Amino acid sequence: MTLILIIIFISILILVHELGHFYAARKLGVRVDEFGFGFPPKIFSRIKNGIRYSINLLPFGGFVKIFGEHGEGEGAPDSFISRPIWQRFIILFAGVGMNFVLAWILFSAGSVAGVPRIVDEKDAKIPVSIISIAPNSPADEAGLRFGDKILEIRAPETSLRIETEQDVIDFVEAYRGEEIILIVERGDGVLEIAATPRGHVPPGEGPLGIALARLTVDHTPWYLAPWEGGKIFLRSIFATVQGLGIILKELVTEGRAPQAVSGPIGIFSFAQDTRALGFAYFLQFVGILSVNLGILNFLPIPALDGGRILFLAIEKIRGTRLNPAIENAAHTFGFLLLILLMVLVTYRDVARIL
Repeated sequence: MTLILIIIFISILILVHELGHFYAARKLGVRVDEFGFGFPPKIFSRIKNGIRYSINLLPFGGFVKIFGEHGEGEGAPDSFISRPIWQRFIILFAGVGMNFVLAWILFSAGSVAGVPRIVDEKDAKIPVSIISIAPNSPADEAGLRFGDKILEIRAPETSLRIETEQDVIDFVEAYRGEEIILIVERGDGVLEIAATPRGHVPPGEGPLGIALARLTVDHTPWYLAPWEGGKIFLRSIFATVQGLGIILKELVTEGRAPQAVSGPIGIFSFAQDTRALGFAYFLQFVGILSVNLGILNFLPIPALDGGRILFLAIEKIRGTRLNPAIENAAHTFGFLLLILLMVLVTYRDVARIL
């Protein structure tokens, strides 16, 4: 069910993105040749008002073919390439804009359904939850998950009912290098999970490699939801940009991407954990994916919308357009580079699981 849901929602994210390009092009009078659901091979298509609408075999998102986007039809009034730079910018940016709008809607809906909040005050009625797990840590290897509620911890000669985060910290510290049993609530069940807190702790991590908090859920009245959703959206934008900055820094200084960077398999794993916490959490997760998709597409990398916008900026500065063959070659190279990066990240996700 999680796999089906994530395929549906990722397809929606991509379709909404392409719908932005489609709508902007149509509004500005640029010819659209095809709007497709999924990716070829084609199963069914129909032409309406000069546009081919197609359903394709691979149900992952969709695509839009705009006349002139690769430099053809220069001089034709309905060609993308013949339009002023500001119109081409709107068409290119519309996909990113639609992802941002969708994220705002999802965050707003999620705030009505309930937004998780960390409780600072001491309240024994709220269980201690795992809110982060370091990759390759004892907790990760033991099978602990984001959202697990720690009810009790046992050692060979003692056990402790958990009421605060400090209870977990003190118990784990006391049994470094020894196996302990964590009694956790996950979904509707209770599990016993064995883990061994490590003696040598990497910087910024604990013996188990987990972060803890007590979570409650705040529900926003429907009439305040757009405002609350907007605040969550802005925080997500800031967090995503900050995360990209960290990735870039590690790539430059250490020549590798952080372990937290994940591909499709990692996204599925996060989705599975988030869905276990409830539908409101899942809506927030999909909203974050939409923000990420929008920001990543805005990066000035050839083959992405941001790369095409970069070429518009170069054209504006030069006062003349670059040779379409050079631009298309750059986009082809960028596309192949992105595919290679996706393969490498997916390989690392698989290796992490194995």
